[in-house]
Amino acid sequence: MNERARHWQYDELPGVDLLRARYVRKTFVRHTHENFVIAAIADGVEVFHHGGGDQYAGAGALALVNPDTPHTGRAGVPEGWRYGAVYPSVDVVAEIAAETTTLRGTPGFVSPVMDDPYAVGLVHQVLRAADEGNALAADTLLRVAVTRLLRLNGGPMPRREVRTAGARIAARARGVLEERMAQPPTLEQLAADLGTSPFALLRAFRDVYGMPPHAWLTDARVRRARRLLDMGTAPSEVALAVGFTDQPHLNRHFSRMVGVPPGAYQRERKNVQDLR
Repeated sequence: MNERARHWQYDELPGVDLLRARYVRKTFVRHTHENFVIAAIADGVEVFHHGGGDQYAGAGALALVNPDTPHTGRAGVPEGWRYGAVYPSVDVVAEIAAETTTLRGTPGFVSPVMDDPYAVGLVHQVLRAADEGNALAADTLLRVAVTRLLRLNGGPMPRREVRTAGARIAARARGVLEERMAQPPTLEQLAADLGTSPFALLRAFRDVYGMPPHAWLTDARVRRARRLLDMGTAPSEVALAVGFTDQPHLNRHFSRMVGVPPGAYQRERKNVQDLR
């Protein structure tokens, strides 16, 4: 059974990424998204580690992940899983929530899996409308889907407040890694610069960000790579700019987090830019 995936944008749905895919052997390593993940499973089963345990989403269910939440992804059955997904930005979801729900603060999803064949159908209709260039339908259906999910499974997202000394050190470490993404320090160097021990820094960082510094850095590099690819930078240049040794290194990590290679990702985005 062949694997295939398309990751794209529709000009009339600003702030929303779109994905349609079938995966069998694909494994997504631990990563995060800047946007919400609303993945509607059409066939098979997806398993994803989220919140300390494995979650199972089968046909007729949705996998729902809030922004900046570490998670993985893999097949739960031998035949894999087929799904469509929309990735609305925080601003898009907040706007819909303010207009159609009573949620206050920054809205988010409470449960990572929700059985709702009707909402699954809405997500696939959004993708179909985007494919057909039906802006009115795509926009309407997206708003209906997000409203339904928030009303049935929505709540205010908990704020991550940096209160403890360890959390403050983790935040400082993250700032250093963001600034020195292409040439990061070792864990020992980073800890020494922050006045702590390597293991204390490792524990604090994992407690705050859900993954160790090296995994967080790879995730951050892929995020920055996406932005550079969207700007039209060649993948080979992107790889070096974000700190990967070469383009194959970028390709490997990018595919394991985004689901498609950087070249295919950029071609789809370029089509949108050309239309503009």
